[in-house]
Amino acid sequence: MPSTIIGYARTSTLDQTYGLAAQIRDLQAAGCEKVFEEQVSSVDKGGRPELAKALEYAREGDVFVVTKLDRLARSMADLIKLKDALEAKGVTLKILNLNIDTSTPTGKLMMNLLGSIAEFEREIMLERQREGIASAKADGKYKGRAPTAQRQAEKVKELKAKGITADQIVKELGISRSSVFRILRDE
Repeated sequence: MPSTIIGYARTSTLDQTYGLAAQIRDLQAAGCEKVFEEQVSSVDKGGRPELAKALEYAREGDVFVVTKLDRLARSMADLIKLKDALEAKGVTLKILNLNIDTSTPTGKLMMNLLGSIAEFEREIMLERQREGIASAKADGKYKGRAPTAQRQAEKVKELKAKGITADQIVKELGISRSSVFRILRDE
């Protein structure tokens, strides 16, 4: 079975119609036979349904093409996850504006370098965050966030005293059943 060149185009808002059209044009110029397109934010709670369809559609030997890295992934971690999913299916990834093609040794190297840099940046960020929290605690400025359910402990006790069941308390206050029982147990 011959391989298919699959394109994926995305813009964040409906106002970016020209950007979507330009991506589709570039994907078709790159030889994409099937193009999946959508206009959703990469952080949209509804996800990216066309990306999911494109990933499902991809078969071994296919090539998955995007015009720019930010059209595919929210972060480097997201990119690596998507790259690994494609790789597991035997699908190569091409990013046109970076001239990255994971079917080549150089393309694989570039993707691995990007992933390593992203992991390094994340570790540095977490280290700085831990140092900042430790410093703030030492200065007495950091107390942490009070657990959401604990903020409602008095209300839980009050409702229970009125004879309201745990399930009703859960529904009324929007906290978990285990939180209700933890608060009542600690009373």
